[in-house]
Amino acid sequence: MMQNNLGKLFFIFFVLFNSFGFSQEINWMSLNDVEEAQKINPKNVLIDVYTNWCGPCKLMDKNTFGNPDIIRIINENYYAVKFNAEGNETVKFMDKVFTNPNFDSTKTQRRNSSHQFTRFLGVNAYPSTLFFDSDMNYLTPVRGYLNPKQIEIYLLLFKDDSYKDVKSQSDFDNFIKNFKSQVRS
Repeated sequence: MMQNNLGKLFFIFFVLFNSFGFSQEINWMSLNDVEEAQKINPKNVLIDVYTNWCGPCKLMDKNTFGNPDIIRIINENYYAVKFNAEGNETVKFMDKVFTNPNFDSTKTQRRNSSHQFTRFLGVNAYPSTLFFDSDMNYLTPVRGYLNPKQIEIYLLLFKDDSYKDVKSQSDFDNFIKNFKSQVRS
């Protein structure tokens, strides 16, 4: 029992420490860990859906998710999940369990079977960046490669509940018009 509490305390410390943005890389976590972290410190969630064979996914990892400003924005405002759309991970989400029953371990660098969770989310393009609120309500997917300045708009829009103020195209246009980039080129 004591060891279990010590483990939870370490996990809490890890989550809170990494939330302050001291890291030089994104604090990727599993979807299952997000559920525990939400109990301690609720945040919106970003899921990077990728595949091993996807060239634009690898470029986004390097150019976008490797950008120090993007790293800071994500670590300060989100729980970030990296999810292999064709992987073999077991995911628990909304009281359901998702697997990839047709996963072929010999195809790790080639196209594989689509994961049940990928299909549940309606993802059909890679990379896709998915945004959820702190209650794990699905806000929106953003399909395709995004450079740092492109993803920054979405990161700042969905980092908190301010996205709820955008109810029309005019509201979104005003958001873009007043947008101040924090990303250095």
